[in-house]
Amino acid sequence: MPSDRHIVLFDLFGVIARHQRPGALAKMAARCHAPTDAFTTAYWACRPPYDAGRQSAPEYWTAVLRSLSVDVGLDVEADTIEELRLADIDSWSRVDNRMVAYAQSLRQPLCAVTEVALLSNIPSDHADAFLAAQPWLHTLDHVAFSGKIKAAKPAPAAFHHCVIAMRAAPADFLFVDDREENVRAAQAVGMNGHVFTGRDELAAVIDTWLPTRRPTRK
Repeated sequence: MPSDRHIVLFDLFGVIARHQRPGALAKMAARCHAPTDAFTTAYWACRPPYDAGRQSAPEYWTAVLRSLSVDVGLDVEADTIEELRLADIDSWSRVDNRMVAYAQSLRQPLCAVTEVALLSNIPSDHADAFLAAQPWLHTLDHVAFSGKIKAAKPAPAAFHHCVIAMRAAPADFLFVDDREENVRAAQAVGMNGHVFTGRDELAAVIDTWLPTRRPTRK
């Protein structure tokens, strides 16, 4: 049955939030006394279970350090792991204020968008820090963080979570992500999709996707 709901489902990093702070991985690598290239490889190779909520932060960082052949003893757990965890959170902490304002504007009464939601691949402890630092997240209609929902994009379960949580149909959503593989995955479950390259292009896509608004009679 056709629905009149229109839900813009945003990715976070690379869309509303900035990508990782430049130079952050090199600084973390130096803390581990490891080459940046080797650290970067281990950082990303070990990441999927952490993003999907199947590992805690200490488990993730222990896996990274062990892959670098760092001896993980009690002193390392007490010092290095927590330092790396906090540095990692800080490296992903920046937002694009113009995109934050745009996302919020879509929920204004004169806009035909009825709901704005967010789906992000982010570990649970990162999500807690982001929620504490960014009050605007609490104004959205739904926020889904992979570490909390135990499913990460592009797995269909991540998108199905949003459909079920919002009691909507997949076709009610326009999913916006800067990674094409994630947009294709959303489209595969029946959502509309857009690969994000900039705010102006996105605004034009949303204007086309929304139904034409009728002028209000006075």
